[in-house]
Amino acid sequence: MSGGTPVGGGGYIRQRHSQGYASSGDDLEDDACSRAQPFSPPNQRVRPWLEIVENVIWIASAIFIIYFGDRRSNLIYLLWHDERIRRLPLYLGMVGVGLNILIFLYTIMFAWSVRRFDEKWELSSISTLPLVTLLGLVSFCLFSFSLWPIWSFLTLPLLFTLFMACMVIFPNIMIGTFRTQNDAFRID
Repeated sequence: MSGGTPVGGGGYIRQRHSQGYASSGDDLEDDACSRAQPFSPPNQRVRPWLEIVENVIWIASAIFIIYFGDRRSNLIYLLWHDERIRRLPLYLGMVGVGLNILIFLYTIMFAWSVRRFDEKWELSSISTLPLVTLLGLVSFCLFSFSLWPIWSFLTLPLLFTLFMACMVIFPNIMIGTFRTQNDAFRID
């Protein structure tokens, strides 16, 4: 063997004497890339108490809006029976929200089919981001226009509060559990 350092037992250990290698952190040749990488699910992070309080406030505000509606009846009853609501923009806004949810579900399912975990969102979410944003803004405007006769200028903060409550709740709803990928070779 050439270039090795002698060790007990007659063998040699290959060592790198280049300072450029030691200082660059390049570990392509020392088998670091073939070892199984530890996987930690994304929901295992520790949340600070301020984030938890903010999430609880968004959810409590949305429950308050849904339960009290216009002080005479709740929001669900208003959406079904109130004649002050402009129905066509409301239905078009609901179609926009439904399309957004379908795009999110398709993107998530497509991302789960990708082999490597760190490549998931690079492939699909970048191309759908402008469409999802445009659909969301159009739906928000349509909801604002359709519900304006009931709450007037309070429609905007009410819809924003409902949107933020959905953004707090939806990431915690998981369709399936993440499975760790075992990239180690089997020897049996």
